[in-house]
Amino acid sequence: MRRTQSVRTGRLIVGSAAVALLASTTAGCADIIERADFAAAPSAPLSTPGDDVSTAAPPPSPGVDANARALAALDTLPVKGRAPKTGYARDQFGQAWSDDVSVDDGHNGCDTRNDILRRDLVSVSLKPGSCAVQSGTLHDPYTGTAIEFRRGPSSSAVQIDHLVALSDAWQKGAQQLSAEQRRNLANDPRNLQATDGRTNQKKGDGDAATWLPPAKSYRCVYVARQIDVKGTYHLWVTPAEKSSMARILTRCGDSPAADSATPAGPPPAPPAPGTTGDSVDFASCAAARAAGAAPLRRGDPGYRSGLDGDGDGVACEGT
Repeated sequence: MRRTQSVRTGRLIVGSAAVALLASTTAGCADIIERADFAAAPSAPLSTPGDDVSTAAPPPSPGVDANARALAALDTLPVKGRAPKTGYARDQFGQAWSDDVSVDDGHNGCDTRNDILRRDLVSVSLKPGSCAVQSGTLHDPYTGTAIEFRRGPSSSAVQIDHLVALSDAWQKGAQQLSAEQRRNLANDPRNLQATDGRTNQKKGDGDAATWLPPAKSYRCVYVARQIDVKGTYHLWVTPAEKSSMARILTRCGDSPAADSATPAGPPPAPPAPGTTGDSVDFASCAAARAAGAAPLRRGDPGYRSGLDGDGDGVACEGT
């Protein structure tokens, strides 16, 4: 009887050991299979929640020329006529130089004008305990000159330009923007540049068809920045404006829109009949074209309203 019990006990021990061995082997196999499956599975692209992977634009190819990108972006902007200026007022774009915006430098405790002065000037000194710029030097990209800034009666020597003027924006889509979007547009550093005060006053609310920086070396950057702003805020361009932008960008060198000077063209044509020296008075657009001066922009020698049939600030732009 005791022998039978011992046999049974031995069988139980052997059986339990076999089960344990089988379980251990099975678990090991499962672990190996799981690791093999994980290693063999292709890695899926990672995406941030909320990303629309199907419509996300690919990043720009490295080495693509910035001027070409600006031209491509220009082609995406709607082309329309200028809308009426009805209803425009500066306060449609919020309090001047408001810090209450959701663009770069917004809510940093400093007004936008001083933000841009700190960005664009060198050798800047601030009012103690404040972000207010007291003095500095502007190397003005619009004129190619150096301008000393001193806070006080002469502060207006340096002004902040809206690359896309607010009045121009109002007539090209900003009427449809929300109050917050217009406030952002008026204070977005991408749309702001410190410049010579008198030059800024001469620009007024001109677009690229009617005004360009006197320094030709900056025109590529200037136009590319305008295109960037117009694309960001869903603004359109007029046909004359698009034509001027495209002409500037196609004349830029191979360096990024950062700016080589406009390549030298052929020698200037001799003065047309009826013109002498700096005194230019074209009798007609045909005479302006014959002299190689067309199109004529407001402020150019020879421009007069009688040659600007549509009053857009560009005369003799047709063929």
